Amino acid sequence: MPQYSLKSLYPVAAQELFEWHMRIGALERLTPPWSGIRVTWGDEQVCEGSRRELVVPAGPFKTKWLARHHSIVEGRQFIDEQDRGPFRKWTHLHLCTDIGQGQSELEDRIDYEFPFGKLGEIFGNSQVQFMLNTSFPWRHERTWMDLSRHAEFADRPRLKVAISGATGLIGNQLKSFLTTGGHTVVTLDRRKSGRADSLNWNPAWGEIEAEKLEGLDAVVHLAGKSIADGRWSESVKKEILDSRVQGTTLLAETIARLKSPPKVFVSASAMGIYADSDQSVGEDGRLGTTFTAEVCKAWEASADAARKAGVRVVHPRISLVLSGWGGSLGKLVPLFKWGLGGKLGSGRQMMSWIQLDDLLAVLYRMLFDERLSGPVNCSSGAVTNLEFTRTLGHVLKRPTLAAVPEIAVKTVFGQMGQELLLSSLNLRPEALTRAGFQPWFADLESALRFETGKPYRHSLPFHPTPLPQSGQNGYLIS
Repeated sequence: MPQYSLKSLYPVAAQELFEWHMRIGALERLTPPWSGIRVTWGDEQVCEGSRRELVVPAGPFKTKWLARHHSIVEGRQFIDEQDRGPFRKWTHLHLCTDIGQGQSELEDRIDYEFPFGKLGEIFGNSQVQFMLNTSFPWRHERTWMDLSRHAEFADRPRLKVAISGATGLIGNQLKSFLTTGGHTVVTLDRRKSGRADSLNWNPAWGEIEAEKLEGLDAVVHLAGKSIADGRWSESVKKEILDSRVQGTTLLAETIARLKSPPKVFVSASAMGIYADSDQSVGEDGRLGTTFTAEVCKAWEASADAARKAGVRVVHPRISLVLSGWGGSLGKLVPLFKWGLGGKLGSGRQMMSWIQLDDLLAVLYRMLFDERLSGPVNCSSGAVTNLEFTRTLGHVLKRPTLAAVPEIAVKTVFGQMGQELLLSSLNLRPEALTRAGFQPWFADLESALRFETGKPYRHSLPFHPTPLPQSGQNGYLIS
């Protein structure tokens, strides 16, 4: 029977490592964005007999995978086993072991059998081996990142946080990041669900369940219509502006009226607030006069009611977010894989970027660090469009010859193309640097490799160790 095993060391006790894996959100955090796997539903807590369902690729098709948890030993281990799915058998042991001095070891050990016996093994072995050897080192790295970020504020009480835009690229992962850290998350939803962890609101109508904001520790406001879905007509521009101003105003004014308001209101903004420039700009840099800049100015000003009420308001001015789940990178990767990647315009325009996990860590720090207030540039670095193009092509091992002339960008995308694709924005994260924040991915290539499932050399002390295949079956249950 084939077996795969991987061990890694972690800077936390085994109990904490175990609890992280047992919390809702862990499976979402451990699902690689490039794997094609999606979590569809699951029981509200991980316990003996609880189940989760995923949709997984099976060759050119997709199939449902139902996993059941069992053999749970508190602080030590649990097993998730395929009840229904593409394998004849799939049994996955998660084993957490204390090794002293506040450190622990995680072992993922998997026994599996292919359907159709030897025939299934012949046709499926290479694909499964590739999946295991890319996914599990990635999972161990993601686990290390999350645990080390949570350890920075482990001495603080767990928080109750409301998130708007929790179904979006950033909000969805922030929710899982917080819940696996032991925090409680309430999502702002436009549809009434009746759930205790849901707060109904409708910014266009000025409606919100204000009483559910009472006593919260923080509000993270990420909701807003995407600005990169196509050309900007006048009606689309109004929707973009209204979706930010109305929601922010409603939250800020509601927070200001609360008897027990949250201590911090993190209200998103964007790097488009700055004037076009190749030179790096700090938070006091010159602001622009473009449509994007005016939207960002109004967006930030809409939080004034909470600011005047004494709530610490933080505006993360977010740069290009690198994530395999979607956004710009999600749109670019298929084009590059087809050999259609190339620079935009001259390729000399600067692009500021931040990897998604580092952005989550920034937002997390904002909840605790009182030194962070007002505008905060969220960027790990800046490169030219040409350098970005060449780096992504190198990572994906694809040519990058399909340059797009500036006139073509303007013709196809209009004002949106000029402001988002051809403008030059180079953020300098002065506030984060003063606060001592260090990105996990400080260079572009490592960030792109992590988000696209390509192996890379770890720059920090994380070294997953694959075990030789032992051929042993069965598990330690002590």
